[in-house]
Amino acid sequence: MQIAFFDLDRTLIAQNSGTLWVRRELRLGFIKPWQALQAAAWLTGYQLGFAGINGVLQRAIASLAGVPERDLRERTASFYEVCVRPLYRPGARLAIEEHRRAGDALVLLTSSSQYLAEHVARDLKLDAMICNRFEVDQRGLHTGRTIGALCFGAGKLRYASDFARGRGARLEDSVFYTDSYADRPLLEAVGRPVAVNPDRRLRRLAAKRHWELLDWGTPS
Repeated sequence: MQIAFFDLDRTLIAQNSGTLWVRRELRLGFIKPWQALQAAAWLTGYQLGFAGINGVLQRAIASLAGVPERDLRERTASFYEVCVRPLYRPGARLAIEEHRRAGDALVLLTSSSQYLAEHVARDLKLDAMICNRFEVDQRGLHTGRTIGALCFGAGKLRYASDFARGRGARLEDSVFYTDSYADRPLLEAVGRPVAVNPDRRLRRLAAKRHWELLDWGTPS
């Protein structure tokens, strides 16, 4: 079996869902302006190389401590319909259907939460989703911790390796589509690494390694 792994933000969809989420949460009053500024500072620090994204993700997840799972699930469902669903790149849907016809396993591999990933996987009729999962206590409240390691960077490689091994497949026979240089560990492990609308660092790396470069377009 061959596996096609798909990143979400700026790959399947044309924008970053995390940024959109913060803006919407602020607009609807679920977070305070200072919390939005803090999130923006974390992301800016990462983009400028002053902070690792693992720390950014851990702080963001920790901020969910005490939030009811039911509330977050409901808010994410609305967020998906309004903000995310219209953003799928035209080329993404075509690539998915091409792999489906070939009989490949279709896997969403994202740093987003399970609450968002489940909508994406269902809408696109994917076979599996690998994402960040949040721990919930017996009262139904988030603890501010993840279940397992963070699904990002080297974490994506570990999760993808485990998934392939469980399916009796090899990463060397797999393809991974992503826009981000942060996904370099898995890109270097799969047999077919594909840079989709890549960031500047990944574009340079892809050109140097002679990896595929694709433009999946933007939604109308």
